[in-house]
Amino acid sequence: MKRQGKIRQFDTKINAIARLADSAIIFLTFLSIINLLAVEWIPLYLPVVLVSVVLFNFFAESQDAYRSWRGMGVRSEIRAVLFSWLMTVFVLFVADSLLFKTGLYYAPTVRAWLVIVPIQLIAWHAAVRVTLSYIRSKGHNTRQVAIFGATPLGNRLRESFQNMDWSGLKFVGYYDDRAHISGDRRFDGEGVDILGGIEQLIRDCKSGAVDTVYITISMSAEKRIKTITERLADSTASVYFVPDLFTFNLLNSRWVDYQGVTAISIYETPFAGLDSFLKRIEDIILSIFILTLIAPVMLIIAIIIKLTSAGPVLFRQTRYGIDGDKIKVWKFRSMTTQDNGEHIQQAKKGDARITPFGAFIRKTSLDELPQFFNVLKGTMSIVGPRPHAVAHNEEYREKIQGYMLRHKVKPGITGLAQIKGFRGETDTLDKMEGRVHYDLKYIQTWTIGLDLKIIFLTIFKGFLNKNAY
Repeated sequence: MKRQGKIRQFDTKINAIARLADSAIIFLTFLSIINLLAVEWIPLYLPVVLVSVVLFNFFAESQDAYRSWRGMGVRSEIRAVLFSWLMTVFVLFVADSLLFKTGLYYAPTVRAWLVIVPIQLIAWHAAVRVTLSYIRSKGHNTRQVAIFGATPLGNRLRESFQNMDWSGLKFVGYYDDRAHISGDRRFDGEGVDILGGIEQLIRDCKSGAVDTVYITISMSAEKRIKTITERLADSTASVYFVPDLFTFNLLNSRWVDYQGVTAISIYETPFAGLDSFLKRIEDIILSIFILTLIAPVMLIIAIIIKLTSAGPVLFRQTRYGIDGDKIKVWKFRSMTTQDNGEHIQQAKKGDARITPFGAFIRKTSLDELPQFFNVLKGTMSIVGPRPHAVAHNEEYREKIQGYMLRHKVKPGITGLAQIKGFRGETDTLDKMEGRVHYDLKYIQTWTIGLDLKIIFLTIFKGFLNKNAY
């Protein structure tokens, strides 16, 4: 018999209800303020409220605010909700200031609404958490979960269950029928009791001692997994298979559904679809704003370079951009030479090629200011992995595993590696590995909030650095 099935996202209906509740709070809060302050309703109010609902839902979805709450901490949920509303308010203010110019958002009624809504949303989400946690603390709607497979992955899953006491998932214990597994199996020095093998697990499932089973054995044991799942079909327990995807160096992993066939990405850019559009809008708005502020500084730097050393003011160097395509990166010239070939020597302390003024602008990162034009052109982003010379890429891609994955996004003027101290000369392999580590971590954890945090910290940590020569 041919077996068919599809994998669907869990709790989609609950997520839809959560979105509807948040939308209702935004709308009803506005109506309540209008009634309490006895303010006359004007036609412009309706599109304002409706647009805010759409924007909030958009940003909340991008922050995964509606994923299953069992697997999401309360702080993460509140942070996602607050950030989504702040982004909504920001877009509304910018759109009104630049396009519509109604001045509506300065009215006391609307301003009160903008402040009260996030309080209401956070209170609602927190109340749901507290209520469900209380219900589960009384023994209602709880699940007795077991893990089949005394493996490091099983240990990680157990720790997750134990760190989510609000979820109602009560860990029963491990089951494993492999001959070499004993009762003193250890993970990181902690003793682990094995309650039994598959036969004992089936008995416990039938007796009601176990409601849900998570299988955490290696994906290579396909036949064994099939046998276990077939045996568990003789019970009414829910069964989950936990693929050990962490054996791979996941880069912004996500799952996609092709008419019921599920695929999981191993290496993927975070900037796909609407996220790509958001990132581009962020780059355009911020680069125009920053260029407006720094234009006088750039003019002064250009004049000093021209007066203090022979050669052009600007220097274009070939670098790798997104997907490994070659791009031309603009910099203020800081050396007497313009190396751009197959063999490029990194600048070192006391490097004779660096001009006196060049040393200053390199130390303060002012030599990189022209790269905001690269951002406007679309070949770079404000935040992302720093672009390396082509010669350095060819050298390190052979020495550092996953090095080229940093090119899954546009290179940036600043990045997570830079605020973590990995800026300037990378004279050892460890330093470059540290830079690549944070570059990939940025790709794995990207949000607009992370970008804004990096830009803010760059002002204090990224410009001045003792390692920059």
